Amino acid sequence: MATRNDRRLGFVAGAARGAAAIPARAAANVARDRLEDVADAMLASPGTLRAVDRVLAGPLPEEVVRSAVRNRVLERMLSELAASGALDELVSGALESRQSQALVDRIVASEEMQRVMRDVLTSPEVRHALVDQTAGFSEEVVGGMRGRAARMDEHTDRRAVRTGTYAGIASRALAFVADAVLCAALWVSVSGVVALIGWIFGGLRPEWLVATLATVGLALVSGCYFVFFWSTAGRTPGMHMLHVRVAVEDSPAPPSIRRSAVRLVGLVLAIIPVFAGFLPVLFDRRRRGIADMMAGTVVVYGSTSAEPAPTVAAPPAPSSR
Repeated sequence: MATRNDRRLGFVAGAARGAAAIPARAAANVARDRLEDVADAMLASPGTLRAVDRVLAGPLPEEVVRSAVRNRVLERMLSELAASGALDELVSGALESRQSQALVDRIVASEEMQRVMRDVLTSPEVRHALVDQTAGFSEEVVGGMRGRAARMDEHTDRRAVRTGTYAGIASRALAFVADAVLCAALWVSVSGVVALIGWIFGGLRPEWLVATLATVGLALVSGCYFVFFWSTAGRTPGMHMLHVRVAVEDSPAPPSIRRSAVRLVGLVLAIIPVFAGFLPVLFDRRRRGIADMMAGTVVVYGSTSAEPAPTVAAPPAPSSR
């Protein structure tokens, strides 16, 4: 009986405490609402705005930034974002957003960006860089061919005593192939102009005449090509690429026009019997072919008279046994 009375008393006491707390909570809510209203009024007041303006105009913002830099606040925030994976999500979301794509499209399509790209691509620095890269790669390729040709010159030499001054058959053959390609390209250009003129005036007839003129024209272009370069620079473009040149015997001077014409005739005679006229290069002391013997010339290493011959590893001496 006493226990039932105790429970009733406890229930009544709890209800009394809850009822007493209602006015306190209501008072607290009222006080909080009033505090928020007071805070809003203070922040919106002209005096507060002027105070904030004076604070921002003073050294406080700079000091805050300096303090953030000294304490590496930004680095810590980025590290936390990167560790949690939020940074990747933020960057991915920003890049994939329509606003970012629209901004990039506007920047690329703008006249300022096109002008900047045009100025950069046409700048002397970019042109020089491209030329240097292309020239460097070309020089590496040509230098490798030149070195291999010089080594082949030594390997194909059939004499017991070899010399590194006179160019061998491999270097001369590669130079001749390069010159033949250049002559063909030059003749194609000339024949294209002639064909255009003939087409304007109704074409050339008969066909045998066209073939004869083409053969004679190719021979004239090739002959003028070799004679001109031999007599002026002492080397053709193909010979310059392989660093070999034509010189008069016992003289560094290039051959004259007459001597170059005689050498051209000797070159034709050396080519006719299946290039047999170049076989003496393998056995002659100065590596001369039929054309050099007829014109009194030699082919030596070096694109200029002052350039030394390329160094090639000497072969092992024959055994005395």
